[in-house]
Amino acid sequence: MIGASVFSVARNVERRAALADAGLRVLAATGARGLTHRAVDAEAGVPVGTTSNYFRSRDALLGALSERIMERFAPDDRVLAELGAREPSLELFTDYVRYIVERTTRQPELTRALIELRLEAVRRPGLARILGDTLRRGYRADVAFHAASGLPGGAFEVALLHYAIDGLLLDLLTTSIDAGFDPDEVVSALVTRLVGGVPAGAPVSRSMNGSVSPSKRQPRASTRPHRRSSPK
Repeated sequence: MIGASVFSVARNVERRAALADAGLRVLAATGARGLTHRAVDAEAGVPVGTTSNYFRSRDALLGALSERIMERFAPDDRVLAELGAREPSLELFTDYVRYIVERTTRQPELTRALIELRLEAVRRPGLARILGDTLRRGYRADVAFHAASGLPGGAFEVALLHYAIDGLLLDLLTTSIDAGFDPDEVVSALVTRLVGGVPAGAPVSRSMNGSVSPSKRQPRASTRPHRRSSPK
């Protein structure tokens, strides 16, 4: 009986993941308005009502999609081991960020689905709570990993790069300003300009009015990226 119970739980986990993957394909293709339980049933090729049995409400479905995105964006342990074997440096930090951009642009439908979810969360408080918890948990994990790795900067610099990379991905995977700069050079410039000169574990100072400001940095050389010879 125990073996049968474990097998049933495993099948349920696999079915939930398959339904969530189908939901992400629907969300990326049709947007939040096209995401319905029936649309996910059709995309997954399962009987009508299957998705609603696993995700009773729309917020539950949307929340499951946000969690599934993070699961599928999880880094390869082998790549992390290779990067982690190197000495902490600005160059290593840059390669970590390059790997993030590589993973998120390799699966553009996932990143577009996450953008759709963040927009939908503005209108749905229930989803905002679920998605917000997922995003904030991811940020805290990034800060903890950053500190454990001895990389330059601290929580403030990690936040700055979140903001910057989110903007880069928005431009790469939606309607672009088409400025003509190579994304790899943009990543290098972002890391150098936002983190260069900041020591590992740098504290964040707060002004009298409560605003946050980074610790003082050392001057650094220009890192102006070159324009690409051909548009994206």
